[in-house]
Amino acid sequence: MSATTKPPSTRRPWTWTDFQRKYAPYIFISPFFILFFIFGLFPILFNMYLSFQSWQPGTGLGDMQFVGWRNYTDNLTDPTFWLSLKNTAILAVMSGLPQHLLAIPLAFAVYGVLKKMQNLVTAVYFLPYITSIVAISVIFFTLFSWQYGVVNAALNALHHIPLIGGLFPADKINWLGEKQYVQPAVAMVVIWRYTGWNMLLYLAGLQAIPGDLYEAAAVDGATGGQQFRYITLPLLRPTMFLAITLSLIGGLQLFEEPFILTGTGGGAGQQALTTVMYMYRTYANYSDAGVASAMSWLLFIVIGVLTLINNRVFGRSGLASGD
Repeated sequence: MSATTKPPSTRRPWTWTDFQRKYAPYIFISPFFILFFIFGLFPILFNMYLSFQSWQPGTGLGDMQFVGWRNYTDNLTDPTFWLSLKNTAILAVMSGLPQHLLAIPLAFAVYGVLKKMQNLVTAVYFLPYITSIVAISVIFFTLFSWQYGVVNAALNALHHIPLIGGLFPADKINWLGEKQYVQPAVAMVVIWRYTGWNMLLYLAGLQAIPGDLYEAAAVDGATGGQQFRYITLPLLRPTMFLAITLSLIGGLQLFEEPFILTGTGGGAGQQALTTVMYMYRTYANYSDAGVASAMSWLLFIVIGVLTLINNRVFGRSGLASGD
């Protein structure tokens, strides 16, 4: 063999097995990334781009005009935006805090007293969460009816009971037509819907706590209160962090319940006008997509800041300081 002769190639031919090993996994997972880009990432990026544009949706994509930070300053100088943000914060607290104050005792009751009926009780409490929000809001709209609502009928009946009748009003309450009652009415719907969901989260957190810790504490003479303070509460704080974070995000994005109960106007005095409702009204009624997009990013910043604060209280740093 001469010095210039190339040795025979030892590379084996490409096979179907090689294709399956190298490329088939990426093909199988590609639908997720394609759908995520189309319906997830692209809308977020386009919404950010749109927040710096002046655009009326009916005029087409070619009529956008770059306006810089004007959409953000328009929102920050809009009294209705601040009213909607204030309403959102009030409704988030008014509906979020009672959820957890009710869910934690319910979770303890199901975990301890009602352990044999745990599956049935959890299913009953979880049912409002998976029920159509439109159906729930329509039902509550009927319950809060001024003239013929069940809520007013029940309060009127309680008013005629001796000793406790003075605690309940004699006149019918216009729940969705008077400023001071609109927010409590919306909050009651949210509380009724999400209490079971939070109870399920706390129940899962309680079930994850090892029973050996309670047995060892009981042997050492710890009382029930001490076990709750030094075992249950610290180990339940990660679950509390998750539940409060979800309630915080959901409360600040509140839309369906107040929208169905009060319409785009937000009820009497716009007391149920949340930021997401005002965002929808700005886009649908005023055809100002740029301002609505900027409003969504301002709300995102508010949610991010409050989530960081919640993380400091109930997250890992909070756990470390609490221990």
